[in-house]
Amino acid sequence: MSLAEQLLSGNRLALTRLLTQVENDTPEGRAALTELFPHTGKAHLIGVTGAPGTGKSSLVNRLALHFRRQEERRVAVVAVDPSSPFTGGAVLGDRVRMRDLSGDTGVFIRSMASRGSLGGLARTTAGLVQIFDAAGFDTILIETVGAGQAEVEVARLAHTTLVIEAPGLGDDVQAIKAGILEIADILVVNKADRPGVENTLKALKSVLELAHPVRHVFQHHGKLEVVAAAEEPVYSSWIPPILKTVATEGEGISELADEIARHAGYLRESGDWAARERSRLGSELDALLRETLVRRFREQVSKSRYEDVLDKVFQRELAPWEAVKMLLNGRFE
Repeated sequence: MSLAEQLLSGNRLALTRLLTQVENDTPEGRAALTELFPHTGKAHLIGVTGAPGTGKSSLVNRLALHFRRQEERRVAVVAVDPSSPFTGGAVLGDRVRMRDLSGDTGVFIRSMASRGSLGGLARTTAGLVQIFDAAGFDTILIETVGAGQAEVEVARLAHTTLVIEAPGLGDDVQAIKAGILEIADILVVNKADRPGVENTLKALKSVLELAHPVRHVFQHHGKLEVVAAAEEPVYSSWIPPILKTVATEGEGISELADEIARHAGYLRESGDWAARERSRLGSELDALLRETLVRRFREQVSKSRYEDVLDKVFQRELAPWEAVKMLLNGRFE
């Protein structure tokens, strides 16, 4: 019996082994993903991102506990940690913060190293998510590294994206500068017992009003006119709610879980669930195509030839685009 077949029968050891194979991108892991792919597409994927220090791990811990105790879901957590500068492996900081989940067979936590990948996720994160999906986990929480400004990749992977903010981090609207506010389906102000929380809430609400206007104000013949905006804007009728939580105390977690369920319902009713799933698979397909084509190209071009091209580019004798065109056409001597 293959590892994939053992996984489908509920073997937890097979799950662990397959996760390792997929993370290491082995031929066995790729074969398992192919075999298991027809069994995927059922789980609700929830991305959790935000700047370092906002309490993402504590929030994920509390959410997983809520889903288990209140809703009896099977929950998987994929925590992408920074790579260790010494071993290249995951730092495993999230495991320390999620000790409350230990011993529960309905929860599986997997920490993985980013291995230098940008965007807050590791290159093989999507593969791990597919393994958990095929294994029958109802909810998969995907926590990003916490690099702050580059973490938009999680929105391409998740159905529901939580962007976590916290007061007292220097800039009330750091997420606006970072560009990650635009990917939020739900905004969470964690550590809401800290001073400055009202300023953070006010700043986020102001930005949301700009992105999702409720009215337009303009001058008409010297008279101030107020016109209500359309109730259902053409770009989306979902306006990200802003919630306050104190993850260490469990405050606001039930309300957050309710909003996550409401967003999942909205996605299914509006048809956005299928649209996001198609977009997610398209992004994964594009990434695999790029990786495969680059690898094949480098296999076909000798190292000495490539270095000759690079030298000419370095000497400014050849522009990069022209060098690429010559290499692809095989005309470089």
